[in-house]
Amino acid sequence: MGKHPYLLVLTCLQLLFLAGCAPKQTPTVTNSAPAPSAISGVEQAKVAGQKPTDSVQATSPYASNPQVIAQGEALFQNNCAACHNFKQKSIGPNLAGVTAEVSHTWITSFIRNAPAVIASGDARGKRLFAEYNQYMPPFTSLSNADIQALVSFINTHKKTAPLTVSSTQYGEAIKDPIPTKIPKSNLKLILDEVLTAPATAQKIPLARINKMRVLTGGKKDRHFIQELRGLIYEIEGKKLNVFMDITKERPGFIPQPGLATGFGSFAFHPEFYKNGLFYTTHTEKAKAAPADFAVADSLKIALQWVLTEWKMNGPHAATFAGTGREMLRVDMMTQVHGVQEIIFNPLAKPGSPDYGLLYIGVGDGGSAEGGAYFICNSNKTIWSSVLRIDPKGRNSENGKYGIPAQNPFAQDNDPQTLGEVYVRGFRNPNRISWSPDGKMLISDIGLNNIEELNIGQAGADYGWPAREGTFLLDYRGKMDRVYALPPDDNKFNYTYPVAQFDHDEGNAISGGFVYTNPNIAVLKGKYIFGDIVSGRVFFVDNSQLKLGQQAPIQEMDLQIAGKRTTLKEIMGGKKTDLRFGLGPKQELYIFTKSDGRLYKVTGCSTKDEI
Repeated sequence: MGKHPYLLVLTCLQLLFLAGCAPKQTPTVTNSAPAPSAISGVEQAKVAGQKPTDSVQATSPYASNPQVIAQGEALFQNNCAACHNFKQKSIGPNLAGVTAEVSHTWITSFIRNAPAVIASGDARGKRLFAEYNQYMPPFTSLSNADIQALVSFINTHKKTAPLTVSSTQYGEAIKDPIPTKIPKSNLKLILDEVLTAPATAQKIPLARINKMRVLTGGKKDRHFIQELRGLIYEIEGKKLNVFMDITKERPGFIPQPGLATGFGSFAFHPEFYKNGLFYTTHTEKAKAAPADFAVADSLKIALQWVLTEWKMNGPHAATFAGTGREMLRVDMMTQVHGVQEIIFNPLAKPGSPDYGLLYIGVGDGGSAEGGAYFICNSNKTIWSSVLRIDPKGRNSENGKYGIPAQNPFAQDNDPQTLGEVYVRGFRNPNRISWSPDGKMLISDIGLNNIEELNIGQAGADYGWPAREGTFLLDYRGKMDRVYALPPDDNKFNYTYPVAQFDHDEGNAISGGFVYTNPNIAVLKGKYIFGDIVSGRVFFVDNSQLKLGQQAPIQEMDLQIAGKRTTLKEIMGGKKTDLRFGLGPKQELYIFTKSDGRLYKVTGCSTKDEI
C-alpha cells in the first residue's frame, strides 16, 4: 500500500456489448452448458404446451450454473469490459435487464454477427447503430458454448431503478451540444503506404501499433514504433526490426483484457546516448504486486499499470540488453483509461526547468462511470491527471523518483495533495504534444458527448468528471447527457478545451501534432488530428488555439495510391483505430491499429490543384 489507498465502492462491472471492440482470444467454455437456443424461454414454454408464467424460469435458455456464469464473466472481461456497464449508458447502452427486453435468439445472433443483424434491417439493431455510430465486430472466434456463458452472465444483471436525473437542478439536457457541423476544407492529404506491421493476432486488431518515437542525438535519427502486445520495433526503410520484447523482460505482462491494455507507451530520456535510459508503461494483473497508488485489498480491481525505467548496456545497440527498475505502480478499477502516454518535453533544453522531466498521462480507470467519482475529482488522487516527475530524483514517497519543486502542488503546504500532479481533470489524457510556440497540447477522450483538445497549464483543473468539454456533466446521475454551464461557473475555476467536437462527428479523439516540416508549406502551423473510430482527419490552426475560446475545426480529404478514399473505406467499414506519429525531420505519419498499416504524409493538394 502507498500513501494514498482509497476505498472504492464499485457499483457495477464495466462491460462491452455494442461498441467498436474486437473479440480477443479467450479460452473456450469446457463445461456442458447448452448451445444457444433458437427460441426464447416463453417460446419454449409455448412449444411445451405451458402457459407463459413465472414457471417458465425452469425452461429458461440462460444457464444458472455458477461455473458457466463465472466463465461468462471472464469472457466479458477479456472481450468486452471497455465501454459499457449495468448502471448507465456509456460508450454503448446500459445492459441491465437487456435479456428481458430481447429474445435469446436475438441477443445471441447479435453477439455472433452484429453487422449482419443490422444489415438485415433489424429495427433494434438499426436504432442502436444510429445512436452509437459504430459497429460491434462479429465474435466469430467464440463458440456456441462461449456465447451461452456470455449471455447467461448478462442475464444475471436485472434492470434496476433509473438513476436520478437532476433536470430541476441543471435544466434540460442538451440534445445536440455542438449543432454546427465540421466543414470540409479544400485540403487533401496525400498518403504513401510505407509498410504493414506483422500480425500479432489472428483477429482484428491484427497489429496494435500505437505510438511512434524518434531517437535523436546519435549519428542519425532512429525511428521507432511500439505495439501494444509488447514490442518496440525500429523502422528501417520498409522493415520493422524488433528492438525490445517486453514480454521477455516482464513475465507478468498482460495484453488483455481491454482495448488499450498491454504496452502503453515509451519515451527515451533526452540524454539517452549518455545514460542509456528509456521508460515504458505496461499492464499486469490485479494485485500482481503492492501498488504505490492503491485501492483497499478487499476490493476488486481490474489490473495495474507499471512505469519502468530501463538502462541499456550499450545505447547504440540494435536490440535491448540491460536492466529494468520499477518506478511506479497504480491500481485501476477497470481496464479502460489507464497510463497510455509518457513523454519528455521535446522543446526543453539543457538547463531549463522542464529538461529531463517526464510527463505521465493517467486516466480515471473507468472510476467515474463506475460510480467511484471521488477517485478522480481531486488533486489528492493520482487518477484523471497528468503527472510530472524527475526520473533521477528520489524524494517521492516510494523513493523511486523525484517530485520537482516547481510542480504546482509540491510546495502548497497541504499534505493531502499529490506533488506529482501537474494538471488534472481528464477522463483519458491519451496524447500529449507541444506546439512550436511552446503550448502543451493534451487530447482527452470523452464519454458520450464531447472530445477535447486542451492547453496544459500547471495546476489547472479541466473539470472531469463534473465537466465534459464546455458542458456540465451530472456525474452523480446519468452521464450520457450534458447541460449548459451554470451562471456561477467561474467560481469553480475550470479550464476549458481550446477545440472540441461532439459525437455527431466522431467517437474518440486521436491526438496529433502541429506540422512543422517545411516540405509541405500548406500544412505548416496546423495541428492535425482525427477520430479513432471513423478515421476522419481534422485540423485546427495553431494560431487559433487560445485559452477561453474554441478554435474552428476543419476536415481533410485523403488520397492513397492515387485515389481519393477514406480510411474507413479501406478498412471495409470497420473501426480504423487511427493514430498519428512524427518521424525523422518531423515528417507526419498516420497508422491504423486495426490492420497495422503505416502511411507517410508526402503531400497536400488544394481543390484548386485537383
